[in-house]
This record gives sequence, structure tokens and C-alpha cells, in this order.
Amino acid sequence: MNFDLSDEGRMLQDGLRRFLTDTYTPATRRAAMGATAGFDAEIWSGLAEMGVIGALFPEDQGGFGGTGFDLALMFEELGRVGAIDPLIDTGVLGGGLLAAAGRDDLLEEVIGGTLQLALAHTEPGSRYDLARVATTATKDGDGWTLSGRKAVVVNAPGADRIIISARTDGTTGDPDGISLFIVPAEALNLLPYPLVGGGMASEIALDGIKFPADALLGDAGHAYPMLAAAQARATLAICAEALGLMEAIRRLTTDYLRTRKQFGQPIGKFQVLQHRMADVLIEIEQARSAVINLAGNIDTPDRDLHLHATKNLIGTVAKLVVEESIQMHGGIGVTEEYDLGHLAKRLTMVDHRFGDALWHLERFITLRAA
Repeated sequence: MNFDLSDEGRMLQDGLRRFLTDTYTPATRRAAMGATAGFDAEIWSGLAEMGVIGALFPEDQGGFGGTGFDLALMFEELGRVGAIDPLIDTGVLGGGLLAAAGRDDLLEEVIGGTLQLALAHTEPGSRYDLARVATTATKDGDGWTLSGRKAVVVNAPGADRIIISARTDGTTGDPDGISLFIVPAEALNLLPYPLVGGGMASEIALDGIKFPADALLGDAGHAYPMLAAAQARATLAICAEALGLMEAIRRLTTDYLRTRKQFGQPIGKFQVLQHRMADVLIEIEQARSAVINLAGNIDTPDRDLHLHATKNLIGTVAKLVVEESIQMHGGIGVTEEYDLGHLAKRLTMVDHRFGDALWHLERFITLRAA
């Protein structure tokens, strides 16, 4: 397998790196984190104009990429600057579900950067289980009535439309019988709050709200495969973002060790710290290999096996990188003014989305034993 970037890939990587370096200053990031939507609209428009959103989708869906390596390339660059833009939520999750349901009209708006989406799937007590959906959708005349509660709906405060999963058949925990509905965000009662590491989320209470028949996204009762495929790609994206965060943290820590002096010399000359940084570098390279492997297998029958292995490793390495970097920095490593504080918080939260390291280890063991 050839891991070298194509000419188009190198151009996109170089252009995206320059754009993010120029636009993502600590000041702009703090301003974006304080915004009601949780991101900077101008930066989002810039990403769309560069074709970053279009690179998430193949040509037959209006894009020009769509491979696992395209996702890994872009999200690693976003991770390097600690970007907080909702590309996973609007592009990978929301856009992926629209593409699977054949909603090219809305997908075109997503690629153009004019439509923001959020996926309301997680529920209290669901514990990363995609099939654990208790929210119900019942046929009500010419429409649907939804009842239930959704938790930690990332990007909901900034979304134009929200995709809601609900059960139209079966029982909680059954993959069959889950349906998707796309509804205007203003039709819902949102309880917004900021997320650790940047971005906004909401709790959503669905108390018998009725929506028209065309709110149904795809076929009723058959949404689980769509959800699984979209979340698999989102997991690859967040693993690649974590890799970029690790590289940025490693660079900051290395620079600090070269400049911080103790006993008349840079602390980076102390052998014990050199050994600790060597361990960090080795683990990051192992994480990179895992992300590359997942990118190459994201559309294969063995997808889930590679996905669980990669997310488990990323969660484990992320914990090591955060702990080592903060310990070697000392108190400055947890201040808001220093980049490491934001990068470390965002990297820590990677393990809490789409399944933590322990959950994925359990799923990996189950698949290998089957």
C-alpha cells in the first residue's frame, strides 16, 4: 500500500496548513469559543471555499475525495492548531447521513458551507451503544410525533437542522427499527452549554413534538447501517485529529525543554527527560501507524476490527502524551494563555467521544473471539 500523498493531497495539505496557521491564533480561537455557536463563521466559510468540506465526499456525491486518507489528512491538520470547527458534526456525521439517504439537495448546501448540522443520537445511559435508542417516533396522521431525550448533541446551538434518531419499531438495544428525522433546529427546545476543549452542545427534550412526513430521512426502521458507517468515519476523523494534537503538543514540549533552563543548562539535556520524550515519540508514531491502517480499511469488511483497535490505542496514547507534557512543563502547562492548556484539554476529550479506550478494547476482544 502506497502511503505517499498524491499531488492533489499535498496541495490540499499545504494550503490547509497555511490557512490554519494564519487564521488560528490564540485570540481568534478564544473569540470563537466564546461565540454563541461555538465556532467562527468566517473560518468556516474559508474552509468551505478551500474545498475542505468537499474533500470529505466522492465525486458522485458532489465532492472530490471521500477516501479514508482524505479524512485523515485534513483532520490531522485541524488537530495541529487545536481547531474547534464542527467539521465532524456537519460534514462527516450529518453530511454522511444525508449522502446515504440520497438527500443531494441538502448535501450540496453542506459542501458549500451554508448549512450546519448536528446529530442527536446519544441518550442518557446509552454508554456509546449505537443501538440503544429509547426515543420513539409514532405515526401521527400525515406526520410523526417524537418523544424522548437526547444528550450531548454537539454543534446543536450552531446548527440549522438537526438529525434525530428515534425508534419506530423494536425495543431499546435492537439495531432494527431505528429511523432518522431531519428537523429545523428552531423547532426544538435546546439547552446549550460549552464543551471542554471548545465547541458547544445541547440537551434536547422531545415532549411529543410533531413533524411532517418529509422529516423522515431514508427508510423507516433501517437507519442503523447508515449510523454505523457515519460514526466509523467520524471515529477515523477524531483519531486523525488526535494525532495532530499529539504532534502539536510534542513540538511545544520539545521547544520548552530546549529553552527552559535549570542548574545553568536547558532541562532537555537531562537524560531522564530525554528518555521520557523518546517514549512519547515512539507512542505517537505507533498511533500514526494505527490511523493510517484504519484509513486504509475504513471501507472494508474488517472495518470495525481496525476501528476498535485504533480508537483504543489513540485513547491510551493520548492520556500518556497529555500527562507527560504537562508534567514536563509544570504549572505553565495548564494556563489558558499557553497553547498547551487548550490542546491538552481537547486531546483529553477525544477519548470520551465515540467510545473510550476501555469500551473499544471490549468490542475488539468480542470481535476477535467471534
